[in-house]
Amino acid sequence: MDLFAVGGKGTIELGAEGIIQLVWKPGIVLEAEDVYAAMARVNEVAGKGEYPMLVDMEGTRAVTRRAKSVFTIPCAASRIALLGSSPVDRVIANYTIGRQRRLPCPTRFFTSRTEATSWLLKSPDP
Repeated sequence: MDLFAVGGKGTIELGAEGIIQLVWKPGIVLEAEDVYAAMARVNEVAGKGEYPMLVDMEGTRAVTRRAKSVFTIPCAASRIALLGSSPVDRVIANYTIGRQRRLPCPTRFFTSRTEATSWLLKSPDP
């Protein structure tokens, strides 16, 4: 399990369960460059494989419009669980999920880490 820094705003690791975990620091504003850097790290961690990914976005202050547009670019995530708890987290997640037709993989918002992990580990829908 290697921990990779993402521009000082977060960390990425491949956990023992086979889930890539991206943890953004609370209070940050995500810029497009941050999302690109995270995607590059996810691809580096995954190697040639694809893994489910848990994105802990709890306490994220905002996501810029340019950063939101980056979410439609595929990376090594096979499915993504967005984890948060605040109204801001939910608004950010709803915006992302509302673009589901353009997202590269299934993406859902959760307020429970246990439920998010369970969804990530279940077999993909046919």
